[in-house]
Amino acid sequence: MKSSTSFYVYGISFVSTIGGFLFGYDTAIISGCNTFLESQYNLSSSMLGWVVSSALLGTILGCVISGSITDKFGRKKALIVAAACLLLSAFGSMLPPQFLGDLNNAYWMSASSNNSFVFLVVVRIIGGIGVGITSVVAPIYISELTLPEKRGKMVSLYQLSITLGILLAFLVDWMVLNAAGDAAGVVAKENGGFWNWLFVEEIWRGMFGTEIPIALLFLVLLFLVPESPRWLAVNGKENKAYAIMVKTMGEFMAKSQMDEIQSVVKTESQGFKDLLKPYLRRPFLIGILLPMFSHLSGIAAIMYFAPNILNESIKSVESSFLGAVLVGLVNSIFTFVAIMNIERYGRRKLLLIGVVGAAISLFGVATLFALGSSWVIIPLLMYVACFAFSYGPIVWVIISEIFPTKIRGLAVSIGSLSLMVTGFFITLTNPVFIENIKPSGTFFLYGALTLPAIWFIWKFVPETKGKTLEEIEMSWKQDKTKD
Repeated sequence: MKSSTSFYVYGISFVSTIGGFLFGYDTAIISGCNTFLESQYNLSSSMLGWVVSSALLGTILGCVISGSITDKFGRKKALIVAAACLLLSAFGSMLPPQFLGDLNNAYWMSASSNNSFVFLVVVRIIGGIGVGITSVVAPIYISELTLPEKRGKMVSLYQLSITLGILLAFLVDWMVLNAAGDAAGVVAKENGGFWNWLFVEEIWRGMFGTEIPIALLFLVLLFLVPESPRWLAVNGKENKAYAIMVKTMGEFMAKSQMDEIQSVVKTESQGFKDLLKPYLRRPFLIGILLPMFSHLSGIAAIMYFAPNILNESIKSVESSFLGAVLVGLVNSIFTFVAIMNIERYGRRKLLLIGVVGAAISLFGVATLFALGSSWVIIPLLMYVACFAFSYGPIVWVIISEIFPTKIRGLAVSIGSLSLMVTGFFITLTNPVFIENIKPSGTFFLYGALTLPAIWFIWKFVPETKGKTLEEIEMSWKQDKTKD
């Protein structure tokens, strides 16, 4: 019974982590498209920033609506909506409006019209909505189906799936570019066929299209997983909730967990007023500022513009794409380092070490850019490594631990919203900063914005390693009593 239960839980977790994988893949796949989009549409730096950050605008909308969707219709249905948005965005990003209206002559049509560009921005916003919903709902769904002692590792594994999605996106971009060779972005004098149009002439369309099978797989598999038992219990479907919990954790634990859920449901309000109670002011501040600080360090800009940034130093498109693959690889490896050590060294220690290292690395990137060095990639990879074993997974673990169960969903959505809004502005402004204050000034700014985070973490973020959720909640109440 135990092995079959574990297999069932692992299967559900795998489907959930596909959502994280798509989160990362959708984030990074456009990095390979930027140069070709900029050339085809004759984009200014501000317009390039807009088309890239439009997805992040969608994530903001997704975070805003995710709470009401998941509370009203359930975690599973919310994830289905997210998967549908991501699938629609992948199709729409690959195919111009002309293709939708004329299947026979699609690859002969010029895609440089304003209508096509606006359409691309719109479908990227739709995809961003899917990412925003996933970022909030998937961790909640995982935590509500996982045993308490495994919750921290499972949330971290979700972050690992995001980094693996980023790595694959960078790798796919490089492989598509390498396959196209010198013909990439060059319109054939004669009819080259549909696939030539998709993966050579307008190569960015093929890059976007590689997301389609992953999004389709996610959508199909979501119909095979159960609804969150906690959501079912809250909405008066105790029998279904109990049946699912028996499958995921066995009969004994299912009875115990159902008793706890029912006792919590009686007092649960999930209102914003609960979040503003005096004893929760400090965790509320952490939940907003810690995600914000993580993106003020510039990680979103690096993931979205990695080849562009590296090309400023290397001056080789193919080498810069390969450098982006290294960025994704380091990101994944050091996220795994965090997963293996988060319970050994604690959240706070890893966070402090990583953020200090990130600040030093960012100043190193700025200095090498100022000197005109071609070795910028070294401190850039050091920054990515420091981010990956600190900010990346630990921010999500902390904000999922520091709030009471009855408002955890609301609190995580606010933290995710803070992260997405900051990421949107960092991504939107990056091309403008690169153009006006140069790469050296841009990375010096990111380094400077990282310094206040070190003080904030040292002053306000507690260590939560080894504590139950109830002990963490009681510690906030005790601290308030001492004030």
